[in-house]
Amino acid sequence: MEYGFTTAAYVVAAVLFILSLGGLSGQESAKRAVWYGIVGMGLAVAATLYGPGKGNWLLSAVMIGAGGAIGWVVAKRVQMTEMPQLVAAMHSLVGLAAVFIGFNAHIELGRVLAMDEASRASLEGFAAVLAHKTAVEQVILKVEVFLGVFIGAVTFTGSVVAFGKLAGRVDGKAKKLPGGHVLNAGAALISLALLFMYVGGSGAWTIVLMTLLAFFIGYHLIMGIGGADMPVVVSMLNSYSGWAAAAIGFSLSNDLLIVVGALVGSSGAILSYIMCKAMNRSFISVILGGFGTTTGPQMEVTGEQIAIDAEGVANALNDADSVIIVPGYGMAVAQAQQSVSELTRKLRAAGKEVRFAIHPVAGRLPGHMNVLLAEAKVPYDIVLEMDEINEDFPSTDVAIVIGSNDIVNPAAQEDPNSPIAGMPVLEVWKAKQVFVSKRGQGTGYSGIENPLFYKENTRMFYGDAKKSIDSLLPMIR
Repeated sequence: MEYGFTTAAYVVAAVLFILSLGGLSGQESAKRAVWYGIVGMGLAVAATLYGPGKGNWLLSAVMIGAGGAIGWVVAKRVQMTEMPQLVAAMHSLVGLAAVFIGFNAHIELGRVLAMDEASRASLEGFAAVLAHKTAVEQVILKVEVFLGVFIGAVTFTGSVVAFGKLAGRVDGKAKKLPGGHVLNAGAALISLALLFMYVGGSGAWTIVLMTLLAFFIGYHLIMGIGGADMPVVVSMLNSYSGWAAAAIGFSLSNDLLIVVGALVGSSGAILSYIMCKAMNRSFISVILGGFGTTTGPQMEVTGEQIAIDAEGVANALNDADSVIIVPGYGMAVAQAQQSVSELTRKLRAAGKEVRFAIHPVAGRLPGHMNVLLAEAKVPYDIVLEMDEINEDFPSTDVAIVIGSNDIVNPAAQEDPNSPIAGMPVLEVWKAKQVFVSKRGQGTGYSGIENPLFYKENTRMFYGDAKKSIDSLLPMIR
């Protein structure tokens, strides 16, 4: 009865998770998709608690209550601007959980193998599963445990570094130790050798040493990736956490964990690949830390940044027939999405065509800008992806860039030595007039200079994005 209920519940939960992933592909269905995920996870937790090996009710209740309370508090306190680093932090917890579960499986297997046949017959839960494994199945289990711990350890330290970079607590520039990729490759090869030794019965020291090496790989791998590539890193770590969960699912013989881990791992990998294509980068090159470094001296930027006041921007908007707004992380930091939405409403009420151009890696998290605009109730049909709108800039009267840098940087096309050379960008400089809302003259998160700010048709609208947009609203007629 327990197995039947658990299996049925897992099947339903897996279907709900698949529906959740499918619904997240569209803004209009995303809210429903989130509820699919919530219900699926609730069902999965309930089935696991009620299923084989049930017990420890007090401990389970305490842990669920504590975790739920912490999650509630964090969700209430974290701003949308902090969502990327929160996601990275969540990935680190998944990786660490995989490490702990893997070590627990190793310890439990050793305990079961040390028992006599009579003692094994009385075992329950996971221990009973281990007791019935053949010698070949025990070898397979060791491989699963080893891989789960390895991927989990890489995910943990990699996610911690990604969190630090996104939160501004770690330098966002690409940094490697002397030896670079050789160190990572060497640690990976030693880990592979340790796998064979571990399976051959060399002892727990092999898995402990591998864990330390994997911690180093995760740290060094992400430290070697430039800040401009953090959206891909977050997506990649999401994939890693999924594969870690799937590997541990095999170790625990938990079908749902295998399915969910495979869904998360494959969807994260696909998203990372799509984003790399959007940046015209090799997926392998980005993952190995090949982005964020230069191959020679960068093109010198000449000229000066010319400022404009709110009245000048408002006059241009009042005279314009078509406007394209390009949001970036600066809009999120200033929490200006509501003001931008109101500006859009007023311009459209005046009969002007207003659209939004979204670059695939805008912000520091995939879909970051889409979520902010949806929160501000910007109509979905005027929010367009780069490929849909890029060719319209030459016929656009005004382009407004709000807190973006790399995704509108012409150096990607003009400077072969730029860290973002070859990356497809929003060609805002082709619009008749360009206004850049920016706090100051800095180079932004990635530290890459932007020639757009010095072009003849560009004017810098300095100041906090929310205050700047709010100052325009009374002057729009």
